[in-house]
Amino acid sequence: MKVLVIGGGAREHALCRSLSLDPDVTSLHCAPGNAGIAEVAELHAVDALDGAAVAALAARLEADLVVVGPEAPLVAGVADAVRAAGIDCFGPSREAAALEGSKAFAKDVMAAAGVPTARSYVCTDPEEADEALDAFGAPYVVKDDGLAAGKGVVVTDDLTAAREHAAACERVVIEEFLDGPEVSLFAITDGTTVVPLQPAQDFKRALDGDEGPNTGGMGAYSPLPWADPELVSEVLEHVLQPTVDELRKRGTPFSGLLYAGLAITSRGMRVIEFNARFGDPETQVVLARLRTPLAGVLRAAARGTLADIEPLRWSGDAAVTVVVASHNYPGTPRTGDPIEGLDAVATEDAPYAYVLHAGTAQDGDRVLSAGGRVLSVTATGTDLTQARERAYTAVGRIGLDGGQHRTDIAAKAAADA
Repeated sequence: MKVLVIGGGAREHALCRSLSLDPDVTSLHCAPGNAGIAEVAELHAVDALDGAAVAALAARLEADLVVVGPEAPLVAGVADAVRAAGIDCFGPSREAAALEGSKAFAKDVMAAAGVPTARSYVCTDPEEADEALDAFGAPYVVKDDGLAAGKGVVVTDDLTAAREHAAACERVVIEEFLDGPEVSLFAITDGTTVVPLQPAQDFKRALDGDEGPNTGGMGAYSPLPWADPELVSEVLEHVLQPTVDELRKRGTPFSGLLYAGLAITSRGMRVIEFNARFGDPETQVVLARLRTPLAGVLRAAARGTLADIEPLRWSGDAAVTVVVASHNYPGTPRTGDPIEGLDAVATEDAPYAYVLHAGTAQDGDRVLSAGGRVLSVTATGTDLTQARERAYTAVGRIGLDGGQHRTDIAAKAAADA
């Protein structure tokens, strides 16, 4: 099977790494990719938001399967263009991807499907926003209705900050605050059959102790030793399957990766948000534990034959990912700094720990930082304690001027396990 992956972050590096280990994958390509992905796939230049260009590249490469990684190309309809060219594509249509592209659309789907979620208001002017903020009180949860690269949500006790975020958005969803721990659960679906993956937890705040501003994610771990053993089946029954069924009934079947962000509240499970693609950095730990070869599962989803595949096989090991970010992230990041220590991790820590590139660029023999989140250092172990130790040992070998990372990823879960 010839596979083309669209995207250039750590999520796509994780996908490419798993696909490169799949014996059925004979040729692996990525566009545009990054310095790390270049080690496992052939890179190509493409405008990832241009469906016609992506489809043309896939045709030229004679790709059997295209995997669209990021949300923006999906919302732009890239998967539709690839399928229109007669090529199998893993990723939802433009209409179905509105589940992530519009928070208001997602709330409408959840209401119709009976999916438990936070009470909310959709607001289009400051007066409506003030009424909603007053109705719910602090902590205030204000979400940009559109795509915002994981940084469109403000959770704050500061009414002024909540109002400012609402005013900066064309349309916002303001909702009640959900207490309790958060869980990310991915599911692969062909629009009818839903195959859940293993749950993970990510860390959104920039600083230790869940302090500081929201980010795209500073680390993740899987499995969740504290979670109810019935959690996955409960989410499948009450969230994932009803959502997929509702979208199919509307004539916009969702085929691809459906990501449910959940809060386990004192009043039961609630959906915080849906995403229409693999989440970053949770993908890094979930795929680290997946033993079933990936390409066949993704192709079955693209072809509508998921019901025919064998049950997924999982490692009993734990996995931890620690994100190394650039100076000033999540503000405007400093880029162009050399990254040291990548060879040392490959030599000293493999195969239990490895580096997945996010915002990197090749400059001759050097690898430079080229984004906010620069690397995802991922490790596995017999339990979370060992996986953490291996991940942070590898992080310690990385040199990046001004680089930052959290030191407490999975610490509480490991201590409590």
